[in-house]
Amino acid sequence: MTWTQWFIFLMILQVIHGVGTWKLYVKAGRQAWEAFVPVYNAVVLMKIISRPWWWVILLFLPIVNLIMIPAAWVETARAYGKGTKLDALLCIITLGFYLYYLNYVANVNYIEDRKLTPKTSAGEWITSILFAIVAATIVHTYFFQPFVIPSSSLEKSLLVGDFLIVSKIHYGARGPMTTVAAPMVHDTIPVLKNKSYLYNDNFEEKNTSWINKLQLPYFRLPGFEDIERNDIVVFNQPADTLLDMNNFTPDRNYYKPIDKKTNLVKRCVGLPGDTLEIRNGYVFINGKQNKLPPRSHLQFSYRLTLKKPISTSGEELMFYNMLDKADIDDGFSFNPNDGTFYLAAVSNEAVNKLKVQPNVASVERITKKKGENGNIFPRDTNYSWNVDQYGKLWIPKAGATVQINTENISLYKRVIGEYEGNKVVTRGNQVFINDQPATSYTFKQDYYWMMGDNRHNSIDSRYWGFVPYNHIFGKPVFIWMSIDGINDGIKNWSFRWDRIFTTVSGSGKRTSYLIPFLVVVFGLTFFNKWRKKKKAKA
Repeated sequence: MTWTQWFIFLMILQVIHGVGTWKLYVKAGRQAWEAFVPVYNAVVLMKIISRPWWWVILLFLPIVNLIMIPAAWVETARAYGKGTKLDALLCIITLGFYLYYLNYVANVNYIEDRKLTPKTSAGEWITSILFAIVAATIVHTYFFQPFVIPSSSLEKSLLVGDFLIVSKIHYGARGPMTTVAAPMVHDTIPVLKNKSYLYNDNFEEKNTSWINKLQLPYFRLPGFEDIERNDIVVFNQPADTLLDMNNFTPDRNYYKPIDKKTNLVKRCVGLPGDTLEIRNGYVFINGKQNKLPPRSHLQFSYRLTLKKPISTSGEELMFYNMLDKADIDDGFSFNPNDGTFYLAAVSNEAVNKLKVQPNVASVERITKKKGENGNIFPRDTNYSWNVDQYGKLWIPKAGATVQINTENISLYKRVIGEYEGNKVVTRGNQVFINDQPATSYTFKQDYYWMMGDNRHNSIDSRYWGFVPYNHIFGKPVFIWMSIDGINDGIKNWSFRWDRIFTTVSGSGKRTSYLIPFLVVVFGLTFFNKWRKKKKAKA
């Protein structure tokens, strides 16, 4: 729904609330009209149920309000003497319409000085858990969110099994768009394996379903920095072709709302307004080669040839030791036809280590030739690009205008159509936007080009194009845990102690802050115990 439609919808809810509670307001010593005034009626209601004013804010926060609104219904019933478990259940299953019964039928009286604490220990536990979920959801949605590195596209900078803290305040927290969803869960509810949100996933009906009309329009709170070139960024995959987060089965017609698309982490190498080109695997921006930060390590695939073939188990062990010394853990295979080894992800540092090994004849980088079609974005015969030879390509910028025709429309069709909500078709040698002939287009938002440092093992913008600004999720800032072998079963886990409690970005050698953190935690713990003992003696 648009903001106007949401406003009308909320006004209708205010009328429903007023009609169902105005007598209850009067019994609490308030005026009947106060039950109908938007927002103000919530402030008054908090006074009636003896709850703090800031509950009003929680009532209007998406996702959080799924907990707080039922809590307000239950508290309203309790304020009029209806505090049994059955009353609470009726409030919830009737979606608050139980208050109509209290307002018009039941003979209830307002309890001004009622006891607010739960009557049972179970009630205390439930209350504590609910508010812990509310607090965690607010932090998770608007401030920081945990994230686990699932793939090796940023190998060496971020490793598979790194547990990150992603900041949403750096680029500005994006408000939830999916209004009916489980708190703190992305795509699929763990264990249950069911969708975590209410949405019609049918691609053909996504714009007509009443469920989808409950989507909030995109909005973002102000951040304190812009996305900079070479920032590592977490974002929602624009062309999401995955059925769910736990089943990497492609299905192009599968549709998800923006905030429920698959989370990815890549490096932003192209900014809005840049002209990007890839030459032999290296990125050039506006004609100049892009220089990555010190902690990053570009990796390519290589062909390794040995002087002497491996013929014994001892020689095989020596080969594995050689790869280990060069910091190559996996991603290699043997080609018996020519006796060479294929190495999937090797950095320049590793290549230099391999070249000095006595049994190594050659280490050659595998690079696709210019003009060799790589079946990548925009998948148009006019552009014979591949992962190593790509572009030139201009990245759309908000407010900028580009000339379009039948030859270049494939570059921007998804942007103009899917991301900016227009109808784009080509008829003969003419492009039509919203059924009108068009020779140019002015973009509504910024777009970015995301790539992995592991250039031959990264599904990134080279495959699905531009990343819209409204898909930007946050900036990873901290590694709080790192486990090698995270996907190989708990018995094969190995903690990377040198990465735990380290920053994602920064210059120089990575430094762990785990020991200082533990010192501070234990120091505060013993200080609080000492203070309590001293206070007790006094």
